[in-house]
Amino acid sequence: MKLRLYIVCCLLTSSLFAQKVTTTVNTTKNKIGAEFQLTLKTEVDTVAKVKFPEAKNFGALEVIQSYKTDTVKNGARHELIKKYGLTQFDSGHYVIPKIPVLINGKPVFSDEIKVEVNDVKVDTLKQKMYDIKDIATVESSGNWWIYILILMAIAAIGFLIYKFVKKRQNQPKQEEIVFKSPIEKATTLLQQLESKELWQKGEIKHYYSELTDIARNYIEEEIHIPAMESTTSELIEGLRRAAKQKKLKLSNETVENLEKVLKQADLVKFAKVKPLDFEIEEDKKRISSSIVTIHKSIPVVVEETDELEQWNEQQKEIARLEKLKKEKRKRILIGVSVSAFLICAVFGYLVATQGFDYVKDNIIGHPTKDLVEGEWVFSEYGNPFVKIETPKVLKRVDASKIMPKEMLSQFKEMQVFMYGSMLDDFYIGVSTCTFKQEMKIDLEQAAEGSLKVFEAKGAQNIIVKTEDFDTQKGISGKKAYGTMTMVDKINGRSIKMYYEILVFAQSNGLQQITILHKEDDKYGQQIMDRVLNSVELQSTE
Repeated sequence: MKLRLYIVCCLLTSSLFAQKVTTTVNTTKNKIGAEFQLTLKTEVDTVAKVKFPEAKNFGALEVIQSYKTDTVKNGARHELIKKYGLTQFDSGHYVIPKIPVLINGKPVFSDEIKVEVNDVKVDTLKQKMYDIKDIATVESSGNWWIYILILMAIAAIGFLIYKFVKKRQNQPKQEEIVFKSPIEKATTLLQQLESKELWQKGEIKHYYSELTDIARNYIEEEIHIPAMESTTSELIEGLRRAAKQKKLKLSNETVENLEKVLKQADLVKFAKVKPLDFEIEEDKKRISSSIVTIHKSIPVVVEETDELEQWNEQQKEIARLEKLKKEKRKRILIGVSVSAFLICAVFGYLVATQGFDYVKDNIIGHPTKDLVEGEWVFSEYGNPFVKIETPKVLKRVDASKIMPKEMLSQFKEMQVFMYGSMLDDFYIGVSTCTFKQEMKIDLEQAAEGSLKVFEAKGAQNIIVKTEDFDTQKGISGKKAYGTMTMVDKINGRSIKMYYEILVFAQSNGLQQITILHKEDDKYGQQIMDRVLNSVELQSTE
């Protein structure tokens, strides 16, 4: 008895604390585009973790609004309320599926709810009816010359930019002077220094800096000692040592004169000493004389000089070729930039005046527009034949590659013809088949079979409507049409497609035409209308 009582208590406790999601909807009938407000409620303890789903669609209904979760405290427990705004833009009966809510990591499902979406009723008795008006001719505004002026202005601006850049390129640039030898460089720089008249303008410190830099740079290039980085004493010591090693015919007077000028420059730069004018002239003469004397004291090696001149000439030629390459690249870059500017300007003008759709269809290109404007083919396919007009010739396809074997075993004969695929911008399929055994053919079931083929190819959210269809010769059949979302199983890309299926039953066989195009493609709709209006069937009666 105690054991039974214990089991009953456990069951009661588990039922009291079992997790549950309450599902309600504000209305089960609504008009096209109106909002169904779906409410999910669950009661949990304060430490429980609850996660409501965030999705774009619940079944065939689109989620247009996901409201914030409300929390209501109820003693030691919390009641969580989550609301969603759902809608549908096609009339019909739909089901809001079971929605998983994660509570402490475990899914708890809501209830299914059936809803109905109704068309907006229009009372044609109260509403006056009018004849369709003829196409109205629009008179030209006469402002076409403004567009021509704008294009001419854009072209003129582009031409001026090109001329301005070209002129700047053709301006003579001060080329870097390449000296043949260190002595030529030193004497030229001394002449340029005198032409600046720095010390006459009071810039004595600057003058002595340039004067000693010319001397140091010459010694470094000619005798190959680090003159630019050495102090005065280090430079003089290095010069004496190099003279002994290289057997330079340098007198003590030449070295001492150079040392005097370098020390005088140190005093000017660091002690702010201002020498007199004649002292400055004397220092300049000492530097010039020292450089000339050092140059004359260096032994002349004819072969080395010839090699040096040859190397200098090679470097000059390399520098000249590199300069030509840079100028050529710059000219190409300018030409491409001006062309890109003009193209963008014309593109922007056409978008502003004609609209982006015009530019996309006529300049960038539209695949189905090309099919509309191409050369069409009127041909027969299958047995009994289906005669239709198509933008391209349909190709025969092996039925065993697209149909299950168990289904093919029911047919005596089957022929399939296609253009494109169900993931392309446009698709046409024609199939004819004859059954082995006599059977009653239900056209609506045949259309549903085609929809199952769509699902096998990755179609989702299929919306279908059916109606009767008669050819121009009076052969009756069924027409199924609607929208669906095709999902590429390889890359996950989804496309919203519009489809129409025509099914006819004759002589224990089926004749079927399937056409798909992107939902908002006006050119695809034009192709579909033209194809379906051209349908002719071989009558077996």
